[in-house]
Amino acid sequence: MIQLAGVAKSHRMIVAGSNSSEMFLELHRRGYLRVTTTRICRAPCGQHDVALVAWRDHSIRALETTLNWLVHFLSAGGALVIWVGPNEAMPNRTLRLALGRLGFRIESGTCCENGVAVCARRLESNPVAKVA
Repeated sequence: MIQLAGVAKSHRMIVAGSNSSEMFLELHRRGYLRVTTTRICRAPCGQHDVALVAWRDHSIRALETTLNWLVHFLSAGGALVIWVGPNEAMPNRTLRLALGRLGFRIESGTCCENGVAVCARRLESNPVAKVA
């Protein structure tokens, strides 16, 4: 997940999902000290460079609801990295459509025996103000 997002140790990250506490501790152990979890960080103010989401045992609708809330924590150029476990009945197209509804486009991804991981960014990372 870290490689997909191209994360540096100086980036601010937020982690979400069923094992966010374990991800938080593992990232700290690896030297990523600017990490928080959705349980700790309550105010979404668009300051994180990366959101890492590990998703298991829930539906695409539940994931979309979580992502809809989580994207407000990301900066305009922030990356959203989602890992979906191997037992999920969530086709890539469904995930792509859910991200598209939130204004994100999948940039890269990988498959392995542990599941599927994708990295997505906003379609408009630098929105231009419309002139009336």
